[in-house]
Amino acid sequence: MPRAVTLIRSASLSSVAEYAYAATAPAEARLIFLAGACPLNEDGSTAAVGDYAGQAAKALENLRTALADAGASLHDVISTRVLVASQRQQDLVKAWEVVRDAFGDHDVPSTLMGVTVLGYADQLVEIEAVAAVLDA
Repeated sequence: MPRAVTLIRSASLSSVAEYAYAATAPAEARLIFLAGACPLNEDGSTAAVGDYAGQAAKALENLRTALADAGASLHDVISTRVLVASQRQQDLVKAWEVVRDAFGDHDVPSTLMGVTVLGYADQLVEIEAVAAVLDA
C-alpha cells in the first residue's frame, strides 16, 4: 500500500539531528491528529513510575493503539512532539532514545521538549503525533 508521508532531509542543515527536518503529505491524504499519548495502563494508573524510558515505551504502545484505531501505523506518522517532565537533558535523551528506536528508518520530524509538569500523577512522558494516510 502506498504511503502518504514523504520525509525530507536537508543537506544544508546539520546531520546531527536524528530525524528528517520536514515531511509532506499529498492533498488527498487524510490527516490524523492524535492527542498526547500518555503512559497510562488500561485501569488509568501510570505505568513505569519514575522511569523515563519505561514511560516512553508505554506511551508508544498507547500511540500505536490510537493509530491502529484510526487506520494508521507508526509509518504513517508525519511529525511528533515528545514532552518530558524534567529539567535534565539526560532524562529527555532517555525518553527520546526509545521514541527514536521505535520509529527506526521512519525518522519523522520531531520536537523534544522539557516541561515542568504533565497532567497525570507520576507522569513523566507524553508523545503527540500527526499522521497522514491514503484511503483506498
